[in-house]
Amino acid sequence: TYTANTNDNNHPITTQCLHHRFGTSPSTMAISQSLAILLLVLCLPGTTLAFLSPNNHQHASSARVTTSPSIVRHGLEATSYNDNDNDNNNNSVVDRRAAMERAGGVALSSLLLSSGIVATNPKMANADANFDDGKKKRILITGSNSGIGLDAAQRMALRGHEIVLACRTLEKANAAIDKIETNIANDSEDAVDANTLLKSLKLTPMECDLADLSSIDEFVKSLPNQSFDAVCLNAGLARNKRATDVAHTKHGFELTVGTNHLGHFYLNHLLLRSSLVDKEGGRIVVTASSVHDPDSPGGAQGETATLGDLKGLERAAADGSGRFDMVDGAEFNAYKAYKDSKLCNVLFARELQRRLDAEEGCNIKANCFSPGLIVGTGLFRDQNQFFTKVFDVAATKLLKVGETTHYGGGALEYLALSTEVEGKGGLYYYSSPGSSKYGEDAYGKQFHPSEVSKEALESDGGEGKRFWELSEKLVGI
Repeated sequence: TYTANTNDNNHPITTQCLHHRFGTSPSTMAISQSLAILLLVLCLPGTTLAFLSPNNHQHASSARVTTSPSIVRHGLEATSYNDNDNDNNNNSVVDRRAAMERAGGVALSSLLLSSGIVATNPKMANADANFDDGKKKRILITGSNSGIGLDAAQRMALRGHEIVLACRTLEKANAAIDKIETNIANDSEDAVDANTLLKSLKLTPMECDLADLSSIDEFVKSLPNQSFDAVCLNAGLARNKRATDVAHTKHGFELTVGTNHLGHFYLNHLLLRSSLVDKEGGRIVVTASSVHDPDSPGGAQGETATLGDLKGLERAAADGSGRFDMVDGAEFNAYKAYKDSKLCNVLFARELQRRLDAEEGCNIKANCFSPGLIVGTGLFRDQNQFFTKVFDVAATKLLKVGETTHYGGGALEYLALSTEVEGKGGLYYYSSPGSSKYGEDAYGKQFHPSEVSKEALESDGGEGKRFWELSEKLVGI
């Protein structure tokens, strides 16, 4: 997910940064300038504006797979799983909260820090006309303890489907279920209604660390011999874009690509090999991002995504070490590594569909999507919370150019369950900035199949095939 990022490090942002995010046409420049002016007036009147850097995006929800003892929750056999890690940068420029308070913004601070103003609706929302909930489905969601993964889990659980919440730790998976239960209870009309809904939930917490192949093995081995109707490969991580040290997984993969792509690649392989995805119409949904495309507003910032000639992966596979810093073999760049990982997600989904189509008797469909600019997610838990809320309100509620977490969760739910997506595969779904203002009606309209990047398009059959083969070698298939 492309997100404007606010590490507690207060990066200065200018209208130029916003132009990068929203483009430079007259209309989009007006939006970006309005947003800058709005935040200046709200936050720091009369002072130097220092706020959220949109080109520092973190996609959280990924993980770490480790074995853990089964537990029983609502009568279901359970194990565990979690979501992700984010890197922090603490280069402070100015204490925004202090500056705002000096400017007399205490009342506004209290208002924006209240949970109600940015709360998402926990109720099932997507139009029932697009969903056939007659047959209750079994759905796996990685990275389901926060952000759009958590929202999607709640949405689909309220439809009566069984949800396996695969998170980095069992503790986080159980915490996610507690959040869902609390949301439902708080939103119910009375205690009887709440009790009825809570008893109907089928939520299984499991632990799965996508940065550790052996943990993924254990996770799949612990699954019952029952196929999934939908597998949502949603988890992901992004390091701070200014990070210069290269972090690697246990197997030597650069951490971002190793988790966001190779972890999911290996998990998908094990699920298909074990016949744990329904061949008669099962779905695989991959959470990608528009930043995979250098021609998109978010993707154009800084180093752009490209896998080049795959030199980094080629070397890692050839020497048997599995160790690489960047897919293209270039010097490590944390910001580019995240973008590359999202390009990997798109190539993976497209090549996967080609291979599924070639398999006789297989009707599994794979698609990927971009949830859009979402500020109010777990990605910002380590950020300046006051300023994050200001930006969230400005982007999603006032200027309508950002998306809500609930909208992103709905997009994931739509691709996993909607009858409108049935039989469609190999597609990339996207919506223009601010589409959440259309509510649930956006899915299938504003949120629709779109063009992938030029590199992703040109990779069909060539780079895509080699990329797949190298991924197999690295994970030991």
